[in-house]
Order: sequence, then C-alpha cells, then structure tokens
Amino acid sequence: MKIGVIGSGIVGQTLAAGFLKHGHSVAIGTRDPGKLAEWLGENTGATVRSFAEAATFGDVVVLAVGGEVALHALNYVGAAAIDGKPVIDATNPIGGGPPVAGVLSYFTDQNESLMERLQKAFPDAHFVKAFNSVGSSYMVNPDFGGLRPTMFICGNDAKAKRTVAGICDQFGWDVEDMGALEAARAIEPLCKLWCIPGIGRGDWSAHAFKLLK
Repeated sequence: MKIGVIGSGIVGQTLAAGFLKHGHSVAIGTRDPGKLAEWLGENTGATVRSFAEAATFGDVVVLAVGGEVALHALNYVGAAAIDGKPVIDATNPIGGGPPVAGVLSYFTDQNESLMERLQKAFPDAHFVKAFNSVGSSYMVNPDFGGLRPTMFICGNDAKAKRTVAGICDQFGWDVEDMGALEAARAIEPLCKLWCIPGIGRGDWSAHAFKLLK
C-alpha cells in the first residue's frame, strides 16, 4: 500500500520505517525536512513531503503528531486529502498539566476522546485508533519472547479497521477490535497506564498489554 505519515517525530519515523520494512511505499510529512536527513540515509525508498502532500499520497494515512496539535495538523492537511481513507490515529491527548504521581494529565475528560474530536471535525475520514498504547521502541515487531502483545483498536468504519488490523498483524501484534469510536475513551488512557512505570519509577523496560482469553 501507499502510506502517508503525518508527523516526523520518533513515532512517525518508527512507523514509517516499519511500513518500509514490510514493503509498503511511504511518504513522510514534515515541516522541517532537514531533521529527516539521517533517517532517510537509514531508510531508503521513502520520500519526504509536506503534511498535505504525504496525506494525499497515502491510501492509508497515519496521524503521528502530538495530541495537542493533532487538529491543527489535520486542518492544515485539509479534508480532501483524508476523506474516505483509513486514518490511523496514534495520538494521545497529553497535556493540561504535569504528571501527578507518575500519571499523565490529559486535556480530555473520561467521557470524551481526542479521536472523537478529530472524527467530528473530519466526518468523512475513517479514523482508527491504534499504536497509542505502547512506546515507539516496541511498535514494530516487538520481541516479547515469542508472545504477541495486543493492539486495541476502535473506529466506526469496519473496512478501515480490517485494513489497520492487517497492518498490526504485519507489525507483530494480535488485534482486539473494541468497537465504535467511543471506545477510544478507554483506549487512549492506556497510554497513561503504559507510562506509569517510566514516569513514576524511571523504568522504561520492555512492556506491553496482552488480553488473555
């Protein structure tokens, strides 16, 4: 597939490299092409474009910017570039204050998710929450001794979720579809839980979530 990545921070770079690894065509969008010079030297075949150009290029779009600028970034991209496409939403609404006892602060409350705000602003795009509940080092084919961790996803479009589930499978994850858009209210806070060992105790060793059945 053709993948357009909006965002050139560590999450965007990691996911873009993962797509290249698995044979996809990748355009990574950035406002600062110079920051990707070293990354391009290690990840041949990708192209660097503006946010809007990368989104237009992609059959699948990945939103990998800070949650506080996610809506601004999509407004810059424009609806035409993402309408009708799966948009993997890897963002979290981090902000609103410093961590409290190792727990991140969010600018949303428990009865609203950032993805709901994005979907409301761009009703014809097919947002799917994924890759928000694990650190970037473990997003692509993580090694947990042969045990595949669980990626929780949600969204309103079944076809888009199947596409994203296939990507997660390529990237070494079992997938649990938690249902409609509103499930992002539960999935986004998993980032808080994942970060507690690191923020609270300085322990960023390998860990991920696994749903047992």
